[in-house]
Amino acid sequence: MKILVVDDEKKITAVLKAYLQQDGFRVSTALNGNVALTMFKENPFDLLLLDLMLPGMSGIEICHEIRKISSVPIIMLTARVEEEDRIRGLNIGADDYITKPFSPREVVARVRAVLRRINNETSPLANVISYDNGLTIDNLQYKILLHDQEVHLTPSEHKILGALAKHPGRVLSRSQLVKIVQGHDFDGDDRVIDVHIKKIRQKIETTPSDPQIILTVFGIGYKFNPSAGG
Repeated sequence: MKILVVDDEKKITAVLKAYLQQDGFRVSTALNGNVALTMFKENPFDLLLLDLMLPGMSGIEICHEIRKISSVPIIMLTARVEEEDRIRGLNIGADDYITKPFSPREVVARVRAVLRRINNETSPLANVISYDNGLTIDNLQYKILLHDQEVHLTPSEHKILGALAKHPGRVLSRSQLVKIVQGHDFDGDDRVIDVHIKKIRQKIETTPSDPQIILTVFGIGYKFNPSAGG
């Protein structure tokens, strides 16, 4: 599998490249955002490790541009630890984040964990399922269609929507959803699910502020309404 490491510190890119290659990955590196975006458009990558603060295009801008054309897993690297920065990264489509300073071995483990989640054979949905609300979830091609138009979701968003759609009308708690997306060893704030739900609604709801497909059950979690209009 091919990974693109983007960081303006040569020492960090060199260390991460060495550890990832030792674990069997093929690794390319970039020291600024413009080069990284060009490399991504010219070469297929299976995952990006992307620094938040970069010269030229920032990590935020790169992530935003990539999400227009791809759902490739993105792990943000950041020296900032405030909750707002973590939520901001998730809001623009990142799948995970790692704060600096970090252990290279931890980064490799997190890369493996994200790839496992993305490629998990026990996916929430089997094959292709269409719903009365115009939504089609194609788990074979990892695609979402709304009224025959493709909707670009991040891998985490796809997993959440898939889990909800698998059990129409059933309420799934935030903690249940966060385990599906982040894994059972996740010890962060399960409110990150709210961020993902907000982004999904922006992409599939006619009026995101008045959602009809993904409904909130206050104090508990969310449920999928298979018959509402998109």
